[in-house]
Amino acid sequence: MFFPFCCSPHQYSPQDYKKFKLKRLKAIRDFLEARLAATNAEIETVERQMATTDGMETVA
Repeated sequence: MFFPFCCSPHQYSPQDYKKFKLKRLKAIRDFLEARLAATNAEIETVERQMATTDGMETVA
């Protein structure tokens, strides 16, 4: 991901650094939201598969 030591905050004005930090944090949030959505979709898929399998076992 991002490393805080690659760019010193002293190179920017305080306002510029805050804008940079906000942009970085939003990028991290977007990445994590995408991963969470994919994980939730996978959980739902497995639960549906288990429900289908359970339904077939009770019929047999």
